[in-house]
Amino acid sequence: MNGSGNKENQDGAQKERRRAGKQGGAGKIRRLSNPEAAAFAGQLAVLLKAGIPAVEGITLMYEDSEDAGEKKVLKGILDAAAVSDSLSSAMEKQDVFPEYMVRMIRVGEQTGNLDTVMASLEEYYENEEAFRREASDAVFYPLVLACVMIAVVVVLVLQVMPVFEQVYRELGTGMTGFPLALKKAGDGIRAYSVSFLLILGAAALVVFVSRLTEEGRRFWHNFGRHFGRFRKEYETEDAWHFSGVMAMALASGLTPEEGMDLASDLVRDPSFKDRLASVREDMEGGVPMAESLKKHGIFSGTYAKMALLGERAGSLDRVLNEIAGMYRQESQERMDRSISTVEPVLVILLSVLIGAVLLSVMLPLLGIISSL
Repeated sequence: MNGSGNKENQDGAQKERRRAGKQGGAGKIRRLSNPEAAAFAGQLAVLLKAGIPAVEGITLMYEDSEDAGEKKVLKGILDAAAVSDSLSSAMEKQDVFPEYMVRMIRVGEQTGNLDTVMASLEEYYENEEAFRREASDAVFYPLVLACVMIAVVVVLVLQVMPVFEQVYRELGTGMTGFPLALKKAGDGIRAYSVSFLLILGAAALVVFVSRLTEEGRRFWHNFGRHFGRFRKEYETEDAWHFSGVMAMALASGLTPEEGMDLASDLVRDPSFKDRLASVREDMEGGVPMAESLKKHGIFSGTYAKMALLGERAGSLDRVLNEIAGMYRQESQERMDRSISTVEPVLVILLSVLIGAVLLSVMLPLLGIISSL
């Protein structure tokens, strides 16, 4: 294996396969995750670059594997490859590999660049997993902070406000205004707590179940597109994925037209897909791809100039790979800026809310006590 990074990917992939086998029952394998796909591509890339044919490489991987689920998949590939003599077709029949991986491997077989394709796929899925983890880590703290804020408010409403109400009654008066509204809200939550818990549980179950399907995952992935504040971040992510796919397609021997067709099939956002279709029509009319990408807003500014220069110099695949890296960095920076804005806002909101609740009951109470 090439370096410790590949070794970590392999170990992580085997752990995830073992966990999937325990969860899904004997012999049941789900689709490969990003680390598993990267590990598979990386192992096969090393073997191919060493001059070992793909089928023999799969055989070595099968003999070296210690996981029952992994061995079943690899054995299925070997059996299917013996009949079809095509690695991509054999992998497709297993129904565990990502569609993009299967299609790119088919391209590698057709162009004779399978080792290059496998190495590119390893990098692609490593980047996908790295971005997913960065996104998860970035939203974890604000999410925890929001939950803490909700918990503090609930405790104030359910536990603290009744104490103040008792104090007011002992002083011969009662709550009014905002404190009274909070007290009534607490009474409502307490009276219908079971209903609230059932609703929250049902909502959580719907979200969890929906993420088990491809359509559900696509819905939640694109959920933020409906909000103008996040639309730019989604467009940056789309441009990053498009650049990476096109760079890999061109490096694998595909023509720009074939690479555009492949990228269009893998794009999820309808509006972005429509713009790619317009670029494809321009290319059929003789318009250079980089120029059309700028025209339809796929690339802009420095990225558009880089693509134009790369196309003229005949090194568009390398330039697109650089653009993909720059878009990924830009996407990460946007996410970091958004999170760095959300965190202090949540802290300030929590402080103001708690202060407002306590002052709303303390100030009238102090006035009553001072008048005695």
